Amino acid sequence: MINRMILNETSYHGKGAILSIPTEIKARGYERVAVVTDKSLMELGIATKVTSIFESSGIAFKVYDKIVPNPTIQNIKDGVEFIKDYNADVIVAIGGGSPQDTAKAIGIIIANHEFSDVLSLEGVANTQNPSLPILAVPTTSGTAAEVTINYVITDEEKHRKFVCVDPHDIPLVAFIDSDMMMGMPSSLAASTGMDAMTHAIEGDITNAAWKMTDMLHIQAIEIIGSSLRDSVKGKEKGREEMALAQYIAGMGFSNVGLGLVHGMAHPLSARYNIPHGVACATLLPTVMKYNKEFTGEKYRHIAIALGITGVEKMTLGEAREAACDEIIQLSKDIGIPSTISELGVKESDLPQIAEDAFRDVCTPGNPRETTIKEIIALYKSLI
Repeated sequence: MINRMILNETSYHGKGAILSIPTEIKARGYERVAVVTDKSLMELGIATKVTSIFESSGIAFKVYDKIVPNPTIQNIKDGVEFIKDYNADVIVAIGGGSPQDTAKAIGIIIANHEFSDVLSLEGVANTQNPSLPILAVPTTSGTAAEVTINYVITDEEKHRKFVCVDPHDIPLVAFIDSDMMMGMPSSLAASTGMDAMTHAIEGDITNAAWKMTDMLHIQAIEIIGSSLRDSVKGKEKGREEMALAQYIAGMGFSNVGLGLVHGMAHPLSARYNIPHGVACATLLPTVMKYNKEFTGEKYRHIAIALGITGVEKMTLGEAREAACDEIIQLSKDIGIPSTISELGVKESDLPQIAEDAFRDVCTPGNPRETTIKEIIALYKSLI
C-alpha cells in the first residue's frame, strides 16, 4: 500500500513567528498582499498585529474582513471579486478555521476559474492549478487549517456544509505563533482545543491511518491531554503547547481523513450555526463509545497518551472505557456542553440532519460502518 504525506513547504513555530512573514513575502517576490480575516480580529487588535508589521515593512496590502463563523458560498464569491479587483499576488489568511477555509476556496478559484460556482469544489475536485499562494496565520488552537488540504463551506440555501479536499489548497507557508492565540476567550480555547483532540483521535482510528500518522496523532493527544485545561485558563504555557499540538494533529489527519464525529458535526453547524469546535466536542465522547469495539488496541494507546495510570494491566475493554471516560472528564472540566439540545438542536430535525451526516465526506473514514438509523439514535442519545 502507498501512503501519501502532504505538508506545508515551510512552517514557522514559536512566539514571534509572525515577524518572519515580511521575509517570506519579499524573498518570494510578492508585491500585493490580500489579508483575509474577520472584522472581530481586526477590532480586537489581533489581525492588526500582522498588518502593522506590513506597514512598518513597506508591504502593500488590502484587507478583506467579511468572513462569518461558518463561511458561505457568497463569502467566497465576494472574496474572489475582492482579490481580482486588487490584483493580489498572495493571500495572508489570519484567523481560525473560517478565514483559513475562505482563503483556500478563494485561492483555488482564482487559479481555477472553472470552479467559480463554488459548489463544484465539493469532495475531491479535479483542479489543475495550485491555489494563489497562501501564507497562513492561525489565531485559534484547534482547526489546523493552516496545514491541511481540507476546507469546509456552508451552503445556506440547503442548510448544509460541504467538505472540499484538494492538495492544491494547502498554504505555502504557515506561521504558528502562540502570541496570536493569547486573545482567545476561554470558551473558544475549549471548543477549538477539543476540535484538535477530535482530529487526533479520529485521525488515529480512521481506516486510512498508518504508522507515521499514528505517531503524530498520539503525540498530539498526549500534548492536548496535558495542556488543554491550562490553555482554557489562559495560561501562556498551555496556549503555546496547544498551538503546537493542533498543528501536529493537522499534519496527520489531513493525510488520512476523519470519521463520524466530523460527519455528524458538519450538519449541526450548517443548520444551527453552531461553532464547529463546539459541535465536535459535544459529539466526541458519544461517538468514541459507539466506535470502541472496532478500534483494536488503539484506545489503549490513547489512554496511555492521556496519562491514565495502570492502562497496560487493564483488559482491552477496561482500557477502552478508561479512554472514553477521560475524554468525558476533560470535556466536563473545560465546560463543553454534554447535550446537543443545549445547542438548540430539535429532535424533529434529526432525520434530515442524520441523512446529511451519513453522506458527509468524513463519515466513510469511520472505523465502524454506520447507517442513518444508527446516526439518528446517536443524536437522540444527546438530546
